[in-house]
Amino acid sequence: MQEIKGYDRSIQELLSGGSYGIDYYQREYKWGRKQLQELVDDLTVRFLDSYKEGDKTKEVANYGHYFLGSIVVSKRGDIRHIVDGQQRISSLSILLIYLNNLQKQRADQVAIQSLIYADDYGDKKFKLNVRERNDCMDALFNERPFNSDEATESVKTLYARYQDLSELFPDELQGGALPHFIYWLIRKVNLIEIIAYADEDAYTIFETMNDRGLSLTPTEMLRGYLLANIDDTDKRQEADAKIKEYLGKFAEYGKETEADFFKAWLRSQYAKKIRERKKHAKPEDFDLLGTEYHRWVRNHADSIKLNSSDDFYHFVMREFYYFAALYIRLLHASENRTERLESVRYNGDAGFTLQHHLIMASMTSQDDIDTTNAKIAAVADFVDCWLNLRLWNYKSNSYSTIQYSIFAIMREIRGKSLADIQITLRDRLQDEMNEITFDKPVRLNQFTSKAIHRQLARFTDWLERQSGEPGRYEDYIIRSGKNAYEVEHIWSDHYERFAHEFEQEQDFHTHRNMVGGLLLLPKKINASLNDKNYAEKLPDYLKTNALAQSLHREFYNNNPGFRQTIKKYNLPFEPHDSFTKKDLETRSNLYCKLARLIWSPDRLASE
Repeated sequence: MQEIKGYDRSIQELLSGGSYGIDYYQREYKWGRKQLQELVDDLTVRFLDSYKEGDKTKEVANYGHYFLGSIVVSKRGDIRHIVDGQQRISSLSILLIYLNNLQKQRADQVAIQSLIYADDYGDKKFKLNVRERNDCMDALFNERPFNSDEATESVKTLYARYQDLSELFPDELQGGALPHFIYWLIRKVNLIEIIAYADEDAYTIFETMNDRGLSLTPTEMLRGYLLANIDDTDKRQEADAKIKEYLGKFAEYGKETEADFFKAWLRSQYAKKIRERKKHAKPEDFDLLGTEYHRWVRNHADSIKLNSSDDFYHFVMREFYYFAALYIRLLHASENRTERLESVRYNGDAGFTLQHHLIMASMTSQDDIDTTNAKIAAVADFVDCWLNLRLWNYKSNSYSTIQYSIFAIMREIRGKSLADIQITLRDRLQDEMNEITFDKPVRLNQFTSKAIHRQLARFTDWLERQSGEPGRYEDYIIRSGKNAYEVEHIWSDHYERFAHEFEQEQDFHTHRNMVGGLLLLPKKINASLNDKNYAEKLPDYLKTNALAQSLHREFYNNNPGFRQTIKKYNLPFEPHDSFTKKDLETRSNLYCKLARLIWSPDRLASE
């Protein structure tokens, strides 16, 4: 083995040198939204441990460090080829691009472009220099549209994760804290770079570091602890079989699912405190259960009434069994729209990872199937209404932004009756609506694009189902690929056509992006209508979906179900033979009323 060196480097030091390459035999970039969210949330929490509003940027020098792990590279000349750590470096690359774009209009910008690319005689040479990714990276850097349909898996994933950042990056870091966060990220977040000068040495290190042969997972340690405390051999075997049965079911949903279950279950039922967001605050139940749930259960056995052998047996056979079965149902409902539990799918599509925590908090293992279903529906409907109300008002639903609110609600509804839960959540939603409402139309921008796509899908699907037609939400929600639906601007991007209504071009663009001027159309149709005027588009709208069809006069003549729906709910739908500024504002007010109807607190009224 040749010389091997390890260096403690900040992100700035890591990316200030030469570029990184990824060999063709390396696996694709595979991080999902969940992994990216965990990274953003961890960074946010660690940064806010030190940051205080009013700090000068120089004070970041005294903030605490955060260790992000190690990467293994094989160095060949000026290029370092990543052997282990590609997922983190790829994710950091798009995060830096996102932050660079976020600060573009600010006077207090932090110079980070040199950490994203090097100037190679006028061309950008990205610090993560992978030829197949460069077009995508360049489009993201310059905030240009990018068609990922024919791209590799890694490029599609990179593009999708960048889009996620607009929802995952918390509001609290986008104001005065932003330059502080960027300085902290590049100077105070560290990795260990392990450099080998021969490929075979680099892979030997990689294999050694990733040898899990003797390491037990938290789940395995918790299982061992629970079983070891059941004295009766037959009961121990019965409990072991039950645990193994559900661990097998969890595995069908991915290798991290079992850990996600234990965190959600134990937090929902037993966490009494959460770490305060202030410097030097200590981790509490909620936080410890997220990192070492096996140890937490052992240390808190008395408080969760694990004293005798029978206690441990019933903990597995009653508590674990009930909540494991519930979690499997929630996973299924998150991926498949289930009758009366549709909101579970909607919240899953919104990427709301705390939904399962909140639903499980409302349950007890004594709940029968009807009560369980009703509680799932009540909590999921609350989450659906609450998330969309916040999104309509440009409020972040990132984990770090709302985890304290969710924890407070968890404790408030924990183990309560269905009626009490419905009253509590309805009151919560109405209190929120005293401050923010659906009265003003939301506008499309880089931060709201995914949320508005989902909301348009809901409007369209709701109209169709209420009119007696099969809803096609599952189709409308697709955002990439040949079967994708895209947000269609009813007004084409031609200011000159509307100059008689707008003195300033910016006013035109502001109105053009109002929600009432938007539809969802299949990608191919949307592309074909790109530059047409409204009169030319209108016949094509009649061939698509209810929301678009409702612009055309003929749709009102041939659809009694639709007419009955708008009469039943007093919805001011009307055909538009032309689409002026006034028409767009009228249509936006209609969408506001649809939003108030679909996401109303009345959904939480007790039956």
